[in-house]
Amino acid sequence: MNNKTSREQTASSADAGERLDRWMAALWEDLSRSRCKALVEQGCLFLDDAPLTDPSAKVREGGVYRLDVPAPVEATPKPEDIPLDVLFEDDQLIVVNKPAGMAVHPAAGNWTGTLVHALLFHCAGSLSGIGGVERPGIVHRLDKDTSGVMVAAKTDKAHQGLSEQFAAHTVERAYLAFTRSAPKPRTGRIETRLARSSHDRKKMAVIDTPGSEAGKHAITNYETLATFGQEPGKSVGHPMSALVRCRLETGRTHQIRVHMAHIGCPLLGDPVYGRGRSTPLARLDNGKDFKDFRRQALHAAVLGFEHPVTGEPVRFETELPKDMQRLQGFLERL
Repeated sequence: MNNKTSREQTASSADAGERLDRWMAALWEDLSRSRCKALVEQGCLFLDDAPLTDPSAKVREGGVYRLDVPAPVEATPKPEDIPLDVLFEDDQLIVVNKPAGMAVHPAAGNWTGTLVHALLFHCAGSLSGIGGVERPGIVHRLDKDTSGVMVAAKTDKAHQGLSEQFAAHTVERAYLAFTRSAPKPRTGRIETRLARSSHDRKKMAVIDTPGSEAGKHAITNYETLATFGQEPGKSVGHPMSALVRCRLETGRTHQIRVHMAHIGCPLLGDPVYGRGRSTPLARLDNGKDFKDFRRQALHAAVLGFEHPVTGEPVRFETELPKDMQRLQGFLERL
């Protein structure tokens, strides 16, 4: 591990009176303001060799400021040589196409083999430290069994910029899903509040009590791209399945899975929100490709945002993974 690095600046008359943390963040653009604040509070900033600990203190004209930036400490997860489908990478961030079956963070049942482990190996030597820790900055996540595009920050500056965009809901996120039956209307907007289920803490649920402020506001815009088959015993216009594109305005846990189940169209293969909902697809003699599909049929197909450092708009789009392509082929033969 490298030793700390130092940087020095003499404050000008134009700098005088500025808050220390704000001045530092403008001066050293690779450090976010929150990181600068933390460094001051840790006693890493010196004025004429005297340590400062108040990030709200004012800059003094002519003062010689030295910032000692500690070397990033090692993250607890250890790097693992796991292949990644990298869509884009520069000094600030990395965009990958995450496969289904890979958890994003280490947690119970997934202490190894996660995206974080893979990024620690792939980005070794290029992580400048998020909040002082040598780790990738995960600003959003996909469920373990959801595939698709994800971005992770490699620097504190990129982490802050991406986090602000996700918080402001300015990131373009489009998902492709195969559902049981088809939404009515075929195009629409689902706006609810979501919270942990009172019956099962591993599940999320729609809060439908009028006037309730419980849970978090969640909005999903959906569009039916195709329908497949015809539900037996029902009138024309009741498809067995549909391909739906969902665009998120918010990003809550399990949002698409909960919202589609809420309108009576749970995702095919969903073991949580589709459980107990029998489907004619499972009873078809030629339904092997459906029966072999072991996850929720959800793919993060599009991710677009403003590069947090260069300001350039970037957009990434991926095709359906092989298992969802096979499922689509089966549905198209209905």
